[in-house]
Amino acid sequence: MTYRCLLQMVLLLCLSTTALCRSYSLLRFQQERSLEVCQNLLWQLPSTPQHCLEFRMDFQMPEEMKQAQQFRKEDAVLVMYEMLQQIFNILTRDFSSTGWSDTIIEHLLEELYGQMNRLEPIQKEIMQKQTSTMGDTTDLHLRKYYFNLGQYLKSKEHNRCAWTVVQVQLLRNFSFLKSLTGYLRD
Repeated sequence: MTYRCLLQMVLLLCLSTTALCRSYSLLRFQQERSLEVCQNLLWQLPSTPQHCLEFRMDFQMPEEMKQAQQFRKEDAVLVMYEMLQQIFNILTRDFSSTGWSDTIIEHLLEELYGQMNRLEPIQKEIMQKQTSTMGDTTDLHLRKYYFNLGQYLKSKEHNRCAWTVVQVQLLRNFSFLKSLTGYLRD
């Protein structure tokens, strides 16, 4: 009896791993839809671009991200997961000076969390099998980019104009994330 249960569990694990590998098309569809929702939510947040022109800053997206055409689907999953995690962390900072709606931010955070939950099993599988060609430097450059965004907000004391600048960066990030979803094919 024990062997029968064990066999069923082993088969279930094998099939679920295979299902994870084969579900990239569904994941792409879900991510595209959710990224669209996130972008629309960000656009709903009020900003003051003319007033904040002197606050503009050029946050350099890592070079590896600009050359995304060489990504494999495994690399795309890792980059997407890291970006979503970092965006989530940024949006949980003090935005009280912005006049932004708590409801919109909460909905945005829920969407981001849902995306990370969908990516996490595949991300863990990739990390276990070490099937990514993306080097540690790419991850490091990506983390540095988001660290700089966070430091910028902190240096400007999370004021409304600094958040407007970051909002524009996040909109660019979502455009990039949408292009990365194209790599999620079976």
